[in-house]
Amino acid sequence: MNQIDPVVAEFVEVLNAGDSNGFFGLLTPDATMSDDGADRDLRDWVQSEVFGSNGRMDIESVADNGSALVANYTNDRWGAMRTAWRFTVSDGKISRFETGQA
Repeated sequence: MNQIDPVVAEFVEVLNAGDSNGFFGLLTPDATMSDDGADRDLRDWVQSEVFGSNGRMDIESVADNGSALVANYTNDRWGAMRTAWRFTVSDGKISRFETGQA
């Protein structure tokens, strides 16, 4: 497996731990995200799809110098699905992430 970017690795770790403070601490103040190609309100999406529904990521593969993942994502809302994630990391923070079915 390719080496995962340390900030992306921490994103996965705090997401899996249910640590919303740690999660938002990894993001730039103006961070954005998209789900299946549509931009979403980051805080609303994260509450619904991650912390409000026990979201968890199990990394399957890493690409693009550690900034792209394929992961099995599970939450109480949708169950399990194979997802792709892309991260833009700037100065040690995530400024954007994109996810969708893989």
